[in-house]
Amino acid sequence: MTRSMLLQQLEDEKCWDLLVIGGGATGLGVAVEGASRGYRTLLLERDDFGSGTSSRSTKLIHGGVRYLQQGNIFLVLEALHERGTLIRNAPHLVHNLSFVVPLYDWWEGPFYGIGLKLYDMLAGKLGLGPSQILSREETLRRIPTVEPAGLRGGVIYHDGQFDDARLAVALARTFADLGGVPLNRLEVSGLLKAGGLVCGAAARDRESGREYELEARVVVNAAGPFCDAIRRLDEPGAQPVIAPSQGVHLVLPREFLPGDSAIMVPHTDDGRVLFAVPWHERVIVGTTDTPVDRATVEPRPLAAEVEFLLAHASRYLSRDPGITDILSVFAGLRPLVRGGDIAHTATLSRDHTILVSAAGLVTITGGKWTTYRRMAEDTVNSAARLAGLEERPSRTADLPIHGWLAKSAADGEWSMYGAEAAALEELCTVQPDLRRKLHPRLPYRLAEVVWGVRYEWARSVEDVLSRRTRALILDARAAMEEAPAVAALMAAELGRDETWQAAEVAAFRALAKGYLPSGVSGS
Repeated sequence: MTRSMLLQQLEDEKCWDLLVIGGGATGLGVAVEGASRGYRTLLLERDDFGSGTSSRSTKLIHGGVRYLQQGNIFLVLEALHERGTLIRNAPHLVHNLSFVVPLYDWWEGPFYGIGLKLYDMLAGKLGLGPSQILSREETLRRIPTVEPAGLRGGVIYHDGQFDDARLAVALARTFADLGGVPLNRLEVSGLLKAGGLVCGAAARDRESGREYELEARVVVNAAGPFCDAIRRLDEPGAQPVIAPSQGVHLVLPREFLPGDSAIMVPHTDDGRVLFAVPWHERVIVGTTDTPVDRATVEPRPLAAEVEFLLAHASRYLSRDPGITDILSVFAGLRPLVRGGDIAHTATLSRDHTILVSAAGLVTITGGKWTTYRRMAEDTVNSAARLAGLEERPSRTADLPIHGWLAKSAADGEWSMYGAEAAALEELCTVQPDLRRKLHPRLPYRLAEVVWGVRYEWARSVEDVLSRRTRALILDARAAMEEAPAVAALMAAELGRDETWQAAEVAAFRALAKGYLPSGVSGS
């Protein structure tokens, strides 16, 4: 289903049952939930699917050990249940990963050992493996680069790992498979009202400039960190409900953590959990929790955040990483719901919140990737009741995500494409030049650029290098070097000229500079 075909559906449909604003994890989840119940559903995304917070996570599908420490048992239970559901529904995108908590004090073994046994118990039959105490020797075998001085042993437990942007794209494809209409580059500029009630949205195609007025029985605001801006389209004086918080991650070469296990540090100087996680033959270290004054489309890491992460990584790794070791650094915004101590966002709730305005705008905010499906189920239940839609049960707990393939059959170079791996291989057979690697330091092939444009609605060089592949996160310099080749391939697919190519390359390189350590902001 091409973008032009989706735009034609926009023309043909007179009134949607459900119009969703926002194409991140929450909005995509709501859209899939609505379409799977048979509601005529439209999703509008200002930029690209998953282009904000939803592609800048720690890449974990987890119950939340920190929430267990905080005593939020309900959130942990819900997240563990959803973790199991997602691994079942998207085995090509989510997998089991072992985590080791290194122990340096005598009391840590029994303390964390008991806590993680409780984590196992809460997971029940959806558990991914039992936690256990490790000897010093076994800890060093599993994480050979952990700081050995003073090491007493470790505790191992299991959680889920995924590729966030790839899951976002797969959800958009799932939504389309269900008859829904996902459109990126469609910016909502206003809300339509009749009799004082919201009855649709005004939107502009950012590519063509065309304006649309789209009627809907109910509108869901799932704009994440930007949901207050949508709420003000409904109520100009609406008080903000979001206290945005910035989380920063560093990406290091694989040699800093060469084993198959991640490191979890349960208590940093600011009270957060720190992870060092192997991912796509790199190591992701994160994260921070820094309150910010306002939500921005492209948040920038602060120098102090980078220094904080390097300092903590140095405490737990035998080789201390430095600024020159960083391959990429990225920041994402959390849409935390105001309340508690907003000066310390680590204390704010990760639970989701549903608000319904006097005019009937439904806003869903808060939450996290792990619980996106449950958030969507709750939201569509509320929206359907509000709009008087026919009551229909949720189907998503057992709905395979696009590309679903049995785990045993999903290994290999194209594993994240699941059932479409054979089609990618066929594309390389028909056009052998597309088998060439994008860059010597990156795992991607040119075929993935073409695939992203043809089947995954990639519209810009950034879409391809940041989300259809993860080149920008894995190695920002390599991504910048390959921008011209990607632009040329995309231009051939999209019918663009050399002027478009030059503009795309310039725009991407300007963006990518912010992912280099030299591009971080001052304290």
